Amino acid sequence: MEKEPLLGKTLPELQALVAANGMPSFAAKQIAQWLYVQHATDIDQMTNLSITKRAALSEKYTVGRSEPVEVVASEDGTRKYLFKSLSGHYIESVYIPEDDRATLCVSSQVGCKMNCKFCQTGKQGFSAQLLATDILNQILSLPERAQLTNLVFMGMGEPFDNTDEVLKALEILTASYGYAWSPRRITVSTIGIVPGLVRFLEQSQCHLAISLHSPFSSERMSLMPMEKTYPVEQVIQMLKGYDFRHQRRVSFEYIVFDHMNDTMRHARELVRLLRDIPCRVNLIRYHAIPGIDLKGADESRMIFLRDYLSDNGVTCTIRRSRGEDILAACGLLSTQKQEDDLKAQVL
Repeated sequence: MEKEPLLGKTLPELQALVAANGMPSFAAKQIAQWLYVQHATDIDQMTNLSITKRAALSEKYTVGRSEPVEVVASEDGTRKYLFKSLSGHYIESVYIPEDDRATLCVSSQVGCKMNCKFCQTGKQGFSAQLLATDILNQILSLPERAQLTNLVFMGMGEPFDNTDEVLKALEILTASYGYAWSPRRITVSTIGIVPGLVRFLEQSQCHLAISLHSPFSSERMSLMPMEKTYPVEQVIQMLKGYDFRHQRRVSFEYIVFDHMNDTMRHARELVRLLRDIPCRVNLIRYHAIPGIDLKGADESRMIFLRDYLSDNGVTCTIRRSRGEDILAACGLLSTQKQEDDLKAQVL
């Protein structure tokens, strides 16, 4: 029988676990401390539990930590890590150091169902949901864990297509019994899956990023098929019902494509769409992926969009491109690793 991981369990789940195993109730907080504060990798390290209790736990449970199986380093300091999930699939995390910040881009699924045209992960198709164990392991087992200042759920997968496990991971990351991080250090990015988005807004104070990429529904649908189910206008109207002025930050991610979404027409519509929401637009340079006939806009178009939006009341910045020499856009490394493993099995 496979052992059950302790990593990824909330305090109530640990309380139920210790009760079911005949342990005192206070042992739940002790285990949480070892998992999320002391960063234990083995149950035997939990020395304030008796030897007998540790042995009993070890028969059924494991911590659930696993080290990266591969790393690729960029000239600019960005590092892409490949992890193996509990289900045996490969997932990616990207570590991005910059000045006084160090950000980790975290994955929430193996592959993705959304099939966005510009995304390599979507070309993989969907394989499996990540458990909170897999999500948190990307953080805990990162060699640069101690340097991290920020987390962004912008890696492989759509977070609100895996809402239960993502919310569980966010609880552990921000709870006093867990990592005790400020929610302001964490951003969750979504294309706008409304049911999961509503749950997130009601249960978490972490920052929110919406993948926009065009203010026009027909154009956005050609890039992001999920626009048909959850139109961006619907998402915007839903967001207007929340007060973001004194709480979380809302941003809109906008990959700029040459002669596709970088015109004055797009700039004006962006202002109309977003002017009633306290938000920021992040303009992103496109990282080309094999077999996709999209081209990134040049610098002059990025600057034009930034200046027009900023001059018309919508805060706008150009995000610095990082890790392009190692294909930092998520999905490329894991796709290659999966293909290599399949070839090895055939041979």
